[in-house]
Amino acid sequence: MDKPIELTLEQQFSIRSFETQVQKMSREQAQDFLVKLYEQMVMRENMYKHFLKHQWGLEPGPQFQ
Repeated sequence: MDKPIELTLEQQFSIRSFETQVQKMSREQAQDFLVKLYEQMVMRENMYKHFLKHQWGLEPGPQFQ
């Protein structure tokens, strides 16, 4: 991994758009948004861990009824 991962043009545009939206927020709105964003990141990490454990056969898959 000597070469850094580069973002696509679409991802760069998305980041710039996000930056513009955040700059228009009040401090309170930005703080609330940041907490929600962090919560989503933690949930995504948990999902990745769960999927990897399932893929590697370390735990059974989800049971749907």
